[in-house]
Amino acid sequence: MKEYELSVLFHPDLEMNLDPALDKVKKLIEANGGKITKEEADGKKRLAYKIGGQEFAVYYYFDISLPAEAPAKISSTLNITDEVLRYLLVRADERRKKAALAEKSEEETKETNEEKGE
Repeated sequence: MKEYELSVLFHPDLEMNLDPALDKVKKLIEANGGKITKEEADGKKRLAYKIGGQEFAVYYYFDISLPAEAPAKISSTLNITDEVLRYLLVRADERRKKAALAEKSEEETKETNEEKGE
């Protein structure tokens, strides 16, 4: 299974009740053999240009693991999902993840040393 990043822009009217739309996306991922490793809500933001007459969207990000055939199936389903204004499904950059992990461990080491008084 390969690592992917999925960014989803939901319709702004769903901001108060986003759970059904999120459940639909999560079930879609799991139904295609995927696993969600991380998810992050980024809230409602103004779009750079109108999409479907909307000036705002609710941003949500997923880090997922998918088998080879799943991205095409997920893309075709998200294209026709009414709650989704736009989405972007891309392979995760392994170098960036490694750099982030190294930076995180370096920060933890620094904090540990400060706590010890070194």
